[in-house]
Amino acid sequence: MDTAKEPKKRGAVSVEEPLIEIRDLLMRRSGRDVLQVDALNLRRGEILAVVGPNGGGKSTLLLALAHLLRPARGVIRFEGKPLEDWNALEYRRRISFVFQSPLLLDMTVEQNVELGLRFRGIPKEERRARVHPWLKALGIESLAQRRAAQLSGGEAQRVSLARAFVLDPELLLLDEPFAALDPPTRARLLEDMSQILKADHKTAVFVTHNLDEAAKLSHRVAVVAEGRFQQAGTAHEIKTHPAGKAVQVFLKELSQ
Repeated sequence: MDTAKEPKKRGAVSVEEPLIEIRDLLMRRSGRDVLQVDALNLRRGEILAVVGPNGGGKSTLLLALAHLLRPARGVIRFEGKPLEDWNALEYRRRISFVFQSPLLLDMTVEQNVELGLRFRGIPKEERRARVHPWLKALGIESLAQRRAAQLSGGEAQRVSLARAFVLDPELLLLDEPFAALDPPTRARLLEDMSQILKADHKTAVFVTHNLDEAAKLSHRVAVVAEGRFQQAGTAHEIKTHPAGKAVQVFLKELSQ
């Protein structure tokens, strides 16, 4: 049974076997090759930012990790077992996905955040014990009884993030969670997320166009461009030693 969870302190990245292993991956959509990844590992407790130009394959990688798209070739392993061998419901209960646009129901903030716990049959008192620490951590505790339609864009995204964190996922997937926000709101949420990710020992993959944002939130940055995984390393390594023309072009576009 699930037990009450509070934000936990994040230590060093684990050196044990990778949580995620990708090998010889080819993703195809509408008959067209859209993403190739020869090899990529993600360790427990590691936060990986995925950057690259529009249409480069970033979101396809997230959808593949969420097991919402099936590979045309290759394998993604979670805890050493191919995704195809996992029961779909069991696997999805071990991950959380945050989309660019918050997908909230017409109910209160508190009810939206506890929704996944309710689906899992968690008792009411236990739900409250798990929800309120995350409302507080994301600065929306005072909005607990406000309805979703009354929220600003930034507030709604905070609710979406709280709903993901409260499930205590082993893998957190975030698809440009700050992209639709105005600059001041984005900056505040980025700062809060930086604090949370430093304090909570989660494995996460998040997509962003912003290399500085990626550097602030992640342990490593992966560049996906022209439908291929191009390079992984720190933001500084990628800036100073880009691996190939596609990465160079992406960095040049960012500087313009």
